[in-house]
Amino acid sequence: MPTTAEPVIDVRELEKNYGRFRALSGLDLSVGQGEVHGFLGPNGAGKSTTIRILLGLLRRDGGTARVFGLDPWRDSLTINKRLAYVPGDVNLWPSLTGGEVIDVLCRLRGGVDRRRRDELVERFELDPGKKGATYSKGNRQKVALVAAFASDPDLLVLDEPTSGLDPLMENVFTELVAESSMRGSTVLLSSHILSEVEKLCSTVSIVRDGRTVQSGSLDSLRALARTGVDVTTARPITGLAALPGVHDVVTADGPHNRVTFTVDTDNLDLAMESVAAHGITALSSSPPRLEALFLDHYTRDLEAAVR
Repeated sequence: MPTTAEPVIDVRELEKNYGRFRALSGLDLSVGQGEVHGFLGPNGAGKSTTIRILLGLLRRDGGTARVFGLDPWRDSLTINKRLAYVPGDVNLWPSLTGGEVIDVLCRLRGGVDRRRRDELVERFELDPGKKGATYSKGNRQKVALVAAFASDPDLLVLDEPTSGLDPLMENVFTELVAESSMRGSTVLLSSHILSEVEKLCSTVSIVRDGRTVQSGSLDSLRALARTGVDVTTARPITGLAALPGVHDVVTADGPHNRVTFTVDTDNLDLAMESVAAHGITALSSSPPRLEALFLDHYTRDLEAAVR
């Protein structure tokens, strides 16, 4: 579970330029011990650039970045002994078998726990005797995931790690992330699969154009999104659209007094009091989802650009 200790990842006002193109424009990111932290944003938002800086593969142009309290550029060897990284497109040594690749990667982090390695190979249904050149994309991802989880690192940096996996193997991945967090490992998970992030992550950062636009616990971010309501009442509802925080009111055709709408979380009590005054006969609600919050940020940007 997260603690109040120094963050495992602490990034402040991070900047990175590629010539005249600014990839990062003051990005902030804080990941505490034991957190599973979702790192969200579309292609080009700056996620992969941030991860490369954290791994010591790129040098930042401004701001600060710390992993385990160390500078990733100066102390990359020390840092990388304590973390495991899985990219979204894994390349293997073509002449080595999957098992040999797993062993090599584990030795880089201090050695191979044979029992743990074999357990993970079985859970991912991987044939470790095949050469890397013969593996499909999904099997290449499995090799990297087995190597990452087998080493039991302090930090897992996962950048679209389930790319190419079938739903059954995605479930295995989900179980392993949860198990690693329970053992105290910290996880930074970059993913386009919002349901995966919502299922696994306790905290989330949303980035756009190289800058963090929203960050916090999943519960606190849900409070910023809207709840969907589908209600049928004994008497026709009046005045609902005029209430603060109520949006997208649609009255269904037909003899039943059915209305659908969305409502800001802060105004949910007021909206439900108004509806209840008309005699509720059926009600269903859809709690705020991460997808709604994520899309809301980019919809607002698109609308602003059109104006």
